[in-house]
Amino acid sequence: MKLSRNSFFLTGRLVLGVVFLYAGLIKAADVAGFAGQVAAYQLLPYAFNYLVAATLPYVEIACGVLLLFKRHVRPALLLLAGMNLVFIGALLSVAWRGLEIDCGCFDPTGSSGTSAGAALLRDLVLMGLIVMTWRFKSARSAER
Repeated sequence: MKLSRNSFFLTGRLVLGVVFLYAGLIKAADVAGFAGQVAAYQLLPYAFNYLVAATLPYVEIACGVLLLFKRHVRPALLLLAGMNLVFIGALLSVAWRGLEIDCGCFDPTGSSGTSAGAALLRDLVLMGLIVMTWRFKSARSAER
């Protein structure tokens, strides 16, 4: 059982690290385009769209790097879980209001055509992976 916990923790940590590092780098490369995607959600005042677009990619990059290098894993997972909950809430809001927008998660130009439903499903899977990685990190800590 110890081997499977260790291998799941390693796999979860690496997958999450790569996913969020990639997502952050893509968004950081086109902050203005990403700000347009944030604005499409119609949740924030105009000025806050740019604030979110200018900071969120770097938080994702930092968390991805921390997970890849196995540094401060729990704080990185906690931050990703909180951000993911916000993303899920925003996507539920979009679906509830019937907006047809691209999520902007992996393509800040909005040309990927990812629906809110598909992005919500992906975020729920990521949240499950975050929670399981957290749990296996806790189990590894208790074994030591």
